[in-house]
Amino acid sequence: MDLLALDVLFAQMDTSSSLQLVGLILGLLFLGGIALLFFAYGKLWFQGYMSGAQVSLLSLLGMSLRKVNARLIVQAKIMLKQAGLAISGKSGITTRRLEAHYLAGGNIPNLIRALIAAHRAGLNLNFDQGAAIDLAGRDVLEAVRTSVNPKVIVCPDPRKGTKTTLSAIAKNGVELKVRAQVTVRTNLDQLIGGATEDTIIARVGEGIITAIGSANTHFEVMENPDSISRKVLERGLDAQTAFQIVSIDIADIDVGENIGARLQADQASADTRVAQAKAEERRALALAIEQEMKANVAENRAHVVEAEAKVPKAMSDAFRKGRFA
Repeated sequence: MDLLALDVLFAQMDTSSSLQLVGLILGLLFLGGIALLFFAYGKLWFQGYMSGAQVSLLSLLGMSLRKVNARLIVQAKIMLKQAGLAISGKSGITTRRLEAHYLAGGNIPNLIRALIAAHRAGLNLNFDQGAAIDLAGRDVLEAVRTSVNPKVIVCPDPRKGTKTTLSAIAKNGVELKVRAQVTVRTNLDQLIGGATEDTIIARVGEGIITAIGSANTHFEVMENPDSISRKVLERGLDAQTAFQIVSIDIADIDVGENIGARLQADQASADTRVAQAKAEERRALALAIEQEMKANVAENRAHVVEAEAKVPKAMSDAFRKGRFA
């Protein structure tokens, strides 16, 4: 009995030692994993922790597994936190939302700078709207900058063609060559799906040509160039575009050709040629009639000669028949 009890006691001791050994190994592995994780992401995590970026070590590990640039996400959250933007909660710019935008192919640094600039300028631009603009292929940071600091578009755009001025004709036929400067700011609400600068340039050019064409004389336009700007602005040319027109300024006006006089001269020349053609037609007709009359005279003379030739014959017949008394 004593030997059996000793065997049982030794078996229990061996089992307890094995469990302790397994537990020790697992603990060492866990601590080793924590150490490796901290060694790989400790500096980045500590940077985010001290800045209040709210990024955990497990989140950094998950980013690595999902092939997300963890440093980029942490820096983005630090920038947002320092700028005073919400980085937690339902409406906050969380780590998950930044990762989703990165995996969708978005430009995280550009988007973050745009959100901070919009926040500082008091513009109504949230993360979802900015992300949509970025994924649509538009430069969201440039759009915010244009909203804060309007830019000038030259009409016509010299980069898109050889013409540097718009050509329009007043009612008196005088050509005016005009160059305009259009000041626009970005309309963030219509940036997605809104027409681009080319549409603004085309519409403004059309409006200027129409306004000059409705003027009675070119002097009216040259005396009051701002009248063109007012007429063009009244047409609401920025509808359904990504921009809002602030002002339209006529930068330069030059007098071109007198198109009306040239057209009148061309018309007079054409009328002269038509009159000459008609006169030549009448002359040819008169000549034809003259030749026809000459032919009739010759024919009548032939008839007279024929009649005169018949007289002697008739007289001789009359003598023979005794008809002369």
